[in-house]
Amino acid sequence: MNSITNTQAIDPRVLKELLQLQTMSKISLFSDDTSSANSDGTSDFSELLNTLMGQGIGTGTDVLDATELNPSLSKLPSALGALNKSFTPLQSTLQTTSVDQFEGLIVQASQKFGVDSSLVKAVIQQESSFNHTAVSSAGAKGLMQLMDGTSSGYGVTNPFDPKQNVEAGTQFLGSLLKKYNGNEGVALAAYNAGPGRIDRLGIKTDQDLASKLQFLPKETQAYVSKVLGHRNNFAL
Repeated sequence: MNSITNTQAIDPRVLKELLQLQTMSKISLFSDDTSSANSDGTSDFSELLNTLMGQGIGTGTDVLDATELNPSLSKLPSALGALNKSFTPLQSTLQTTSVDQFEGLIVQASQKFGVDSSLVKAVIQQESSFNHTAVSSAGAKGLMQLMDGTSSGYGVTNPFDPKQNVEAGTQFLGSLLKKYNGNEGVALAAYNAGPGRIDRLGIKTDQDLASKLQFLPKETQAYVSKVLGHRNNFAL
């Protein structure tokens, strides 16, 4: 293979591998052996960088295989895959911790207003991911993302107080379930889009909702499906 000067551009594919390798050297917090991760990752990156600077890599037909320059690059796919997998149990742990933190409030509100606790949890998951300080771009606040008008209507003085917010949100959801005779899909659509829009479309049952779903905002269409999916998970 012919020698290539430093002034030629570096193959974008190798640049990608180079950047990924650099990233690997900085993710030691996910490794049980942090000292080893820091040392090996930095060494691999430095070695590859020096090779690139010394030899250059062409962009034409005469392109070096990056794995020939540094065998550690061949390990990138499996290493990155392992990193992705490490996030799954972490996310699960965080969600479980959040649910446990508000479990008492949710159960109390559920019993008080006659709403299944798994449905309340599902709404919270979709609305705020159990973040009691969450604020949407529209101004909805707290765990169940109450608008100021709804909050004041249910006597909430501090929408970021988990107890007040969950009670008001559950009471509102419970009133919608009663209004629509227990049709959960309709109640959820009304929680998201407002009961006025649901009523104007003449939607009263889940069957009505299914036939007229296309007339609702796409956000609401997705909302109902996602909440019901969360509910199945929390009901397990």
